[in-house]
Amino acid sequence: MEEKNSVKSRFKRVCVFCGSSSGNRNCYRDAAIELGQELITGETIGEVRAVADMHQRKAEMARHSDCFIALPGGYGTLEELLEVIAWAQLGIHDKPVGLLNVEGYYNYLLTFIDQAVDDGFILPSQRSIIVSASNARELVQKLEEYVPMHDGVVAKAKWEAEQVELNASLQTNIFR
Repeated sequence: MEEKNSVKSRFKRVCVFCGSSSGNRNCYRDAAIELGQELITGETIGEVRAVADMHQRKAEMARHSDCFIALPGGYGTLEELLEVIAWAQLGIHDKPVGLLNVEGYYNYLLTFIDQAVDDGFILPSQRSIIVSASNARELVQKLEEYVPMHDGVVAKAKWEAEQVELNASLQTNIFR
């Protein structure tokens, strides 16, 4: 992706989580189009890979992405978003996670997370895992500037280590 001011982006692959429908308001569709315009370089995008199950699908998307962006969506979008946030919290990755907070769509979620920080369930440094903005250009800029915060509590894990564990688990289940 290349920004309008000709500065090369550090992101080559962006994983976008979104709803399976466009929602009831035009602003959600417009925001998705705006994000696409902000990210598309003119190159062919997208890739098809066969996977065994949903867990492997999400792990593959995460492994091959440089950052994550969630558009407004439902349960599936929220589940995928929370999983990559949890993986960042656990030190599995240190990639930026962005919320395109279209017309305040994610305000209640952000309020909930702030409450969880206040109540001691999420460390204050881990609050910074989530980057949010109300429009695509601002969000992409914030994601470009993102610097991960490490608590030093959890050892940095590798995607490859998770893949080895996943493959061992799959083989064990296949041969039972």
